[in-house]
Amino acid sequence: MLDNSDCKIAAADALTLLLHNQHALSAAIEEITRWLSENGVESVASNAVAAMETLDTNAKAISNAIMRLRQE
Repeated sequence: MLDNSDCKIAAADALTLLLHNQHALSAAIEEITRWLSENGVESVASNAVAAMETLDTNAKAISNAIMRLRQE
């Protein structure tokens, strides 16, 4: 059975992978948003920007959680 320290390391590692996924999703949405804007679909592009802002906000929270887990 894992001790508390091992559990924290595993949780931090899993959160790090999720954070990398968030960054990849954000990059993909950014590319799609640019294409939408260039092709006159501004309303959809605006929704995509809102989604990216949510990803950024959540990425900051995930980063903070990772830092707390790794410091303890």
